[in-house]
Amino acid sequence: MSFRFDRFATLYLVNPLRSSSSNQAPSIPILMYHSVSDGSDIGSEDSGNEAKREANAHPYYRTSTSPQRFAEQIQYLHGNGYRTVSLAEAVCALRGQSPVAGKQVADKPVVITFDDGYQDFYRHAFPVLSQCGFSATVFLPTAYIGETPISFKGRDCLTWVDVRELNRHGIRFGSHTVTHPQLRDLSCATVKDEISGSKQTIEEKLGSEVESFAYPYAFPQTDTNFRNMLRDLLLHAGYRSGVCTIVGLARSESDPFFMERLPVNSCDDDALFQAKLAGAYDWIAKFQYASKMIKARLRGFSLGSKYRVSKDFPAVHGEAGNGPCPPETCSR
Repeated sequence: MSFRFDRFATLYLVNPLRSSSSNQAPSIPILMYHSVSDGSDIGSEDSGNEAKREANAHPYYRTSTSPQRFAEQIQYLHGNGYRTVSLAEAVCALRGQSPVAGKQVADKPVVITFDDGYQDFYRHAFPVLSQCGFSATVFLPTAYIGETPISFKGRDCLTWVDVRELNRHGIRFGSHTVTHPQLRDLSCATVKDEISGSKQTIEEKLGSEVESFAYPYAFPQTDTNFRNMLRDLLLHAGYRSGVCTIVGLARSESDPFFMERLPVNSCDDDALFQAKLAGAYDWIAKFQYASKMIKARLRGFSLGSKYRVSKDFPAVHGEAGNGPCPPETCSR
């Protein structure tokens, strides 16, 4: 294994200090997967570029997990008492509330999520999850989900037949926009169409409500105006929870629409995977934030005049984690 600074810092600097701390706030790991494949599932048209990109990427940025490594990670969770919960249940648990009156959340909850709706989820991930009695949430970019497989980034995506079958077996589905764009580059009206259109399509295809949203690409956490605008739109569209690419465990102070996640791929050995679950990888978020702040200042780029928080949504004008629970999410 080649040297990885993030792994070294996590295992030998952060984890020992964290293990000695007795004051640890309640938290829930939300795992972020993309493709579960060994590379053979990449379509012929883009196979060369996609395989090269994945092979040359730093382990932190890789988005594929081999079926064998995925099975090992899920079996570890199952064998160590973890139980899967939905994003809505996670939000309520972190706020000390129950998602359903009289129902208690598992002692060691974990949320498992998959972005992009790749068909290899059906072939490789779902059987392993089923064996362990686990569920997951798959976020769909609906322009790439059709009656026959459609390729996205060189990989075939699920079909609506797959989605309906998986949903009957307990797999939850959320929105990943319509076309998987860089939302920050779009007008407010187009952003609204992306998040509302995908939600409506999935609801029509499944006949059930879609409550969760996953932000595509790197989340612009330093852009307060855009973040507030997007939260307004998500709440108005009927979403109740969401996730993004900020690294870390989800905690009580997390914004329920932009909860942190832990990226997982084939490069995570047992020690690093377990350290991530324990919160020892959360330090990465500080570097994420600092890097984005530096890049924003170097560019001299601001969207303050482009995105303004709408006065039509006063309920969400506040700091992340301090506002009210999304309506009808938790049982008080």
